[in-house]
Amino acid sequence: MTARVYATKRNSIVSALSSKLKSIDGTGDFLTNVFENVEPRLSFWDEVTDFPAIHINAGQETREYQGGGYRDRFLTLTIRCYVNEENAQEALSALMEDVETVLETNSSLKYKDKLNVEHSTHQISLLSIDTDEGVLEPLGVGELQVEVRY
Repeated sequence: MTARVYATKRNSIVSALSSKLKSIDGTGDFLTNVFENVEPRLSFWDEVTDFPAIHINAGQETREYQGGGYRDRFLTLTIRCYVNEENAQEALSALMEDVETVLETNSSLKYKDKLNVEHSTHQISLLSIDTDEGVLEPLGVGELQVEVRY
């Protein structure tokens, strides 16, 4: 079987990023310990039972065609963070800072395609951050919109 050069790698990228986010363990530069509670799928707050939690969803993917047959791919990811604590907004802020630390230190994220060939993303950019602003206390839900260029 030969590699499909122009096939999407969205599932592989989400899986690789999930693995990196599981390293948020409350030590070193990390403020939170997610106990490896990271899912490569999106859940709504009422479906989450273990806190803190991080869920990732692959969204829209676009292409930008360059000369010589080269094309850049842009994948939008939604990373949703969940906490359940007395001061939910403070805990949520710490968790989202940890996610941003992982994104910044892994901008050139290594991932493997379906044929187990290793690739790297070109860039991971944080587009926006949003929270529930305390409406769900003691629960807290935050969302990071990320663009992955590969």
